[in-house]
Amino acid sequence: MRWSQYFLYTLREDPADADVISQKLMIRSGMLRKVAAGIYTYLPLGLRSLKKLEIIVREEMNRAGAIELLMPAIQPGELWMESGRWKLYGRELLRIKDRHDRDFLFAPTAEEVITDTVRDAINSYRQLPINLYQIQTKFRDELRPRFGLMRGREFTMKDSYSFHVSWESLDETYEKMRTAYSRVFTRCALEHVPVEADTGNIGGSASHEFMVLAKSGEDAVVSCPNCKYGANIEKATSTFFSDEPEPAPMTEIAPLHTPGTQSIDDVGKFLGKPTSQLVKTLVFDSDQGCVMVLVRGDREGNLIKIKNYLGAEWLEMLPDSRFENETGGPVGYCGPVGTKAKRVLADVSLRAQKNWVIGGNKPDTHLGGANPGRDFAEPEYGDFTTVFAGDPCPRCGTPLEIYRGIEVGHVFKLGTKYSEKMNCTYLDEGGQRQPMIMGCYGLGIGRTVAAAIEQSHDNDGIIWPMPIAPFEVVVTQIGREDNVRATAEDVYRKLIDAGIDALLDDRDERPGVKFKDADLIGFPLRVAVGAKSLANGQIEWSLRKDRAKQLGASADVIMRVADEVRGRRV
Repeated sequence: MRWSQYFLYTLREDPADADVISQKLMIRSGMLRKVAAGIYTYLPLGLRSLKKLEIIVREEMNRAGAIELLMPAIQPGELWMESGRWKLYGRELLRIKDRHDRDFLFAPTAEEVITDTVRDAINSYRQLPINLYQIQTKFRDELRPRFGLMRGREFTMKDSYSFHVSWESLDETYEKMRTAYSRVFTRCALEHVPVEADTGNIGGSASHEFMVLAKSGEDAVVSCPNCKYGANIEKATSTFFSDEPEPAPMTEIAPLHTPGTQSIDDVGKFLGKPTSQLVKTLVFDSDQGCVMVLVRGDREGNLIKIKNYLGAEWLEMLPDSRFENETGGPVGYCGPVGTKAKRVLADVSLRAQKNWVIGGNKPDTHLGGANPGRDFAEPEYGDFTTVFAGDPCPRCGTPLEIYRGIEVGHVFKLGTKYSEKMNCTYLDEGGQRQPMIMGCYGLGIGRTVAAAIEQSHDNDGIIWPMPIAPFEVVVTQIGREDNVRATAEDVYRKLIDAGIDALLDDRDERPGVKFKDADLIGFPLRVAVGAKSLANGQIEWSLRKDRAKQLGASADVIMRVADEVRGRRV
């Protein structure tokens, strides 16, 4: 491909509304063009990277035994009403009506359609298991689309769904898919980690996320350097509170005058106590009513853990305007003694502690020496806090580490969540109807490409991993002399013949412009052909990663470059 004949135009300035580096660089390098908020045109350069990733994904899905199909992007609302998600999914679901006033939607995912497809086709246990996948456009009407392809509204996704007669069969496919995902990201030369995760709106009994590690990642990832335990910060646990303290005698409950101390830090400073010896009160509103959650003063409440424990559809902090009426105490001073809250939960870190310092449900007042079971009803205990770096691993006790990551894949054990509601059943060996047990496996195509840029770039532009670079090599023609043109053309042709994905930069531009564009786009390898080096019978080549220039005869450079490309194709 010749640059002069290609649809590729770069920008010198960052787009004003770009949030993250991948969005800036993909637009500047001519990979994307914004059409509307969260909606992009994939320009030819960007589409090349997506298609290369799709090839890798297809190869690994097929290798894992999955079978490709293609489902519609526009789905009938009646299927989502049957599953119960028509109302539950929320405003991210783009609902539309056809000319006959029938309900449809632009699919954000395809559990309903695939379940409907399988229930019509499969009747017997002999036809199971089956694993079906597609690569298709999805749409989620994000309230605030941002971060380019990281959180857009329209996006390309690989989603697959497996159907089974037993949990053991699901476990086997689940592990195959986890392995397949790891192979995909390894082949893309991306540093990644699989972590335990919350199931979210998809539902199910278990899930894992695949995170590409990047400083700009929007998610915190907890990882053990010893046993490879990994979990999303929303899911991670620790053994930090497993050792019970020495038993202490109960003291009498007594009021503490604490004026102007609405925050836990203020209380600690006023009383001269570390916050670890205080109890922090969090109050939430939910579809199940007002819930009070007590945690150690130096820890942070974890909304996802609390929501999952309650089995709540939604959970949010109680507004200040409703605080006293719902809890019986003012903001900053409420506590469990005499509370009006319907339920009181307490983190396991408090289970063995006595003589709590808690809010007194009066202005400027806390209570010291408060003990559950004596001064207020025993709360429900559970893991309701967020893990910190340095907390011991729940498996081996090694101090945990926390990284930033970008979610690029998510696998779920759905169980019978959809098959029971949608009557997706099979006849077992005894001739009885049973619901199929399901798994679900998603991988963001555009998101993975963007994550690769977030993980690998510098001040000048993208540094592509070879397997998903739009072109592997750029041959840069420096000057318009006949011998320069002929040599650049010859090098380009011989690289193409050697199976190398090369672009010939034959534009009538200054060398500086060409080099800046090459760095911006991030071609893994650059071959430069100029009159000065040709006078000595040599041409120049360099890797984008370090840009160390090397000279050699054309034949030698072609061989070296081809070997480098093949060696970096994972």
